Amino acid sequence: MPSLAKLVRYSGVSVISTVTGMTVLGVLVGVYGFPAAWSNVIATAVGTVPSFELNRRWVWARHGTPSLRREVVPFCVLSFISLAWSTLAVHLGASWADTHHLQRLARTALIEAANVAAFGSAWVVQFVLCDRVLFRNRQHDSEPGTGPGGDGTIAADHALAGR
Repeated sequence: MPSLAKLVRYSGVSVISTVTGMTVLGVLVGVYGFPAAWSNVIATAVGTVPSFELNRRWVWARHGTPSLRREVVPFCVLSFISLAWSTLAVHLGASWADTHHLQRLARTALIEAANVAAFGSAWVVQFVLCDRVLFRNRQHDSEPGTGPGGDGTIAADHALAGR
């Protein structure tokens, strides 16, 4: 069961990556006039970098070189599934608002609510997957003696090396 401290750190990382992504989104759309959808993809990609590093190191205390196959790619896939999920929710919210002829403020509020609901549900799923699968303590895997990094080194090797 995840600790409260881990959940608080995960929340802090989410704030940092959200501010990073929103800043990039605002600059691309507001300053450079880029299309909103592509700007959102770029902003999500940029926000994923600090999210991955901070989650890996600060929330789940993983150190050393990350595994591209077991950590980086799955984390990026989770982030972009969240992006797709939120994009779908925003699209459906906007379509519903347009069908019901909502005024601009109500339409915007509905779209924002759809975005928050989608990313909020994805946030919970991503936390569980990171905790139970992606950054789990591999020391207790089915292979006895597997080191904490899940890198195939034997625990005795770490002890002999003074780790």
